[in-house]
Formats: sequence, structure tokens, C-alpha cells
Amino acid sequence: MPADPLDHAEKWMLEGKDVAIATVIKTWGSAPAPIGGCLEIDDQGNFEGSVSGGCVENEVIAQAMDVIKDGEPRTLEFGVDDEMAWQAGLSCGGQIKIYLERVG
Repeated sequence: MPADPLDHAEKWMLEGKDVAIATVIKTWGSAPAPIGGCLEIDDQGNFEGSVSGGCVENEVIAQAMDVIKDGEPRTLEFGVDDEMAWQAGLSCGGQIKIYLERVG
């Protein structure tokens, strides 16, 4: 298995899978992952990496499926005063902004 999470994205693309990459582009306060943290998702829902230490990955993966289908990138924001963040489990007191795009 590749050691670098981005190597997983490349491996999946070489296998003919569609892939999206989510990257932390901004953090505020006690954020669960640093800027540059990334999560790679293939069209089967397999994933590698992390953008939140597990707090919001399920929501990011769900959004990635839409990005893979429509090819439209999006920016996601999660924070404690965001209802979606509480549903997704981001209760650490911080906020994160994630850029999600299809690659390949």
C-alpha cells in the first residue's frame, strides 16, 4: 500500500476509478486537522487520509460522491455554531474550511 495518501489517489486513478480530494484550506481556533490535511475518496466510497481527525469525514465523503458525479468543486465549512458540524461531530471548538475537487 502507498505510504502517502496522495499516492492512493494516483493508484485509484490508474485503476480507472474516479477520485475526489478534500483539502483543509483554512482553520480557526482548536481545529482538528492542520491546513493542508487531505482526504482522498474514490467513486466506491473508499477513502484515505483525514481532514478532521474523524469528526466530519462522513459528510465530506458524501459531498465527494456528488463532486465525483458532477465534477463541480465546492467549499465546505464546519464549526461548532454550524448545525451540520454538530451533526457531523465537530465539537472541538474549532472551525475548518475544506476545498473539495474531482481529480484526474
